[in-house]
Parts: sequence; structure tokens; C-alpha cells
Amino acid sequence: MEKNPFAINFGKVPKLYINRDILIEEITDELLSEDAQNQCFMLTGTRGSGKTVTMTAIEKKISKYDDWIIIRLNPARNMIESLVSKLYDSRDFLAKFIDASVNLSKFGIGVSVSSKPPVADIESALEIILRKIKKEKRKLLVTIDEVSNTSYMKEFASCFQIIIREELPIYLIMAGLYENIYNLENEKDLTFLYRTPKYDMEPLNITLIADKYEKTLGVTHEDALNMAITTKGYPFAYQALGKYLWDSEDKKLSDEVLTKFDEALSHYVYKKIWSELSETDRWYMSFIAAKDSMTVNEILELTKKKKNEFSQYRARLIQKGLIDASTRGVVKCKLPRFDAFIKYEMMF
Repeated sequence: MEKNPFAINFGKVPKLYINRDILIEEITDELLSEDAQNQCFMLTGTRGSGKTVTMTAIEKKISKYDDWIIIRLNPARNMIESLVSKLYDSRDFLAKFIDASVNLSKFGIGVSVSSKPPVADIESALEIILRKIKKEKRKLLVTIDEVSNTSYMKEFASCFQIIIREELPIYLIMAGLYENIYNLENEKDLTFLYRTPKYDMEPLNITLIADKYEKTLGVTHEDALNMAITTKGYPFAYQALGKYLWDSEDKKLSDEVLTKFDEALSHYVYKKIWSELSETDRWYMSFIAAKDSMTVNEILELTKKKKNEFSQYRARLIQKGLIDASTRGVVKCKLPRFDAFIKYEMMF
């Protein structure tokens, strides 16, 4: 039996992944430019919107160039020490350089054969290593997933801000939920992040999804288009619906397929999103989910709230990627079948 080509595990690039080619090429071209204007990039979006997969695709393109070193960092650890340690392990020329020129024994890095006294400051050590990388005409790309406003992340961002002023060849790509990125960039000492290019994970092209479903599932174009519309372009939904359609006998949008689809969305994504919303966010979402779309005037009438009161929550929900307000004066749920999930949650 042929293996199901759709996957709902997070992080790994699925077999039937739909590339965000324009976004990936824009960031990659900037990184490879001889006169890059930006050394830091941010990917934001809801859970399951493809941030990690997109960042992985960029890493793979850059890894084809021998003059690049790529390091992934865990934001839950001391990131500066971790970066220096991984640089030591990443290239033979760096290991030899550190062993001969930089005594990092205080941090448990290297073999400490250098006659020089141990380096006391890990940031200074990082600058020394980056100068060596620059001398070798190489560049360093650091990627960080699930960014949040932690002490380690703030420390690393502050260090990065200093390093790029020294015109050292380090580049950074961060991926995170909108609210986490927002909280980080609003730190008073990290205002440079406001100038950092941000890329929102917009919905995938419905036509491309329909084409994948038509060719992979062997369904008619009309059926494939209906399936694609059901996903609303949400990357996780594209994979999840494809997975259960593939497993079904007739490849139809049956009640059984939709039930499994709803369960996957709820278990893997929506329950977590819902738990992170404020009570007022949930309260407004319960009204928005009552219909396929609703005018702002209808919401104000139902909630008995003033326009300026709703406006701040409307902006928050748009930024979180939960509502679509692209039509003037109208709002609707942006995520597929999120309205059904909300109605169920509000029953208990």
C-alpha cells in the first residue's frame, strides 16, 4: 500500500509541502546579497501556519553554499553560550582556532591547551570567533524557533544588536507567534527589532491546494476546489484534511472525514490557541463565530459595546491571525472550522 503523503507532525517538511516561494526567495536573496540591508528577519503567524517549515526551507537553500555556517538555537537555554559551543563543533577550522587562540575552559568549551588566560566574558569570545569567520570570508546564519520574551532571548537579542554594529557576518531568522514577537520587540532596549522585516504566514493559495488534491487524490477539479476551500489555505488544515481524505475509501468530504479533521484541528492547534486567549477575546470570538461573516455594526449591537471598545480587540484578533477583516466593516473567522470549535467550547 502506498504511504500517505500528507503529514500532521509539526516541524518536519511534509512530502506534499506547498512552498512559500516568494517569501523564501526574498529572504534568501537578501542573505546572499553582497550588500545586504538587513541581518535579522522575523516569521510570525498562528500555530500550524508554516513558520518552522518555511524557516527550514530557507536553511536548506543557504546550506548549499559552502561559505555559510548554519546554527539552530534553543530559546530555552543560554543562547550565547550555546552558539559559541555549536560554532566550536561546527567547523574544524573554528575548533583549531579556539583551541589555539581563545581559552573557553570556563564554559567547558575546547581542550584548553592555549597559554592564554580563560576568557571571562562569553560575548567577547563570540566577537573574537566572528572576526575569525569574517577573516575566512564566511557567514553565520542563526535560526531560532518558538521565540518568546525570555531572559535568554533578550540577552541574545541585545548581544546581536551590538555585534551587527561591528559589521560582523552574523544573520538571524526568528520564528514565533505574533504576541511573543510583539512582546519581545517592545522591550525598551530592543527597539532595533521594530526595523526588522516581519513576514506574516498568510494563507496558502487555494488554487495550489486544489491542484495538489486533484493530482494526489484523483478527484475531480470541482471536488478538489471544495476541499481546498474547506482548508481556508491554512497549512496544517491542508495536511490534515489531505491525510484523512487519503485514508478514506471514496475520497469524499464525508461526515467521517470532517469529524477526524475537526478532531485534529482541535487537538493539535485550536485548544492551545483558545487557552491563550483572554476572557474578553473569547467573548468577542463567540459572537464572531455565530455566523459565516458579521458586520461590525451587528457585533456592536449584539455585545452592547462601543466601537472604540471593540476596535482594540478586533486589532488583537487580526494580529493573532484569528479573524479576517479584509472586507471593510465585516469580520469572520480566518481559521477553518474554528467557528464550529468555538461553538462547541462555549457549550461547556
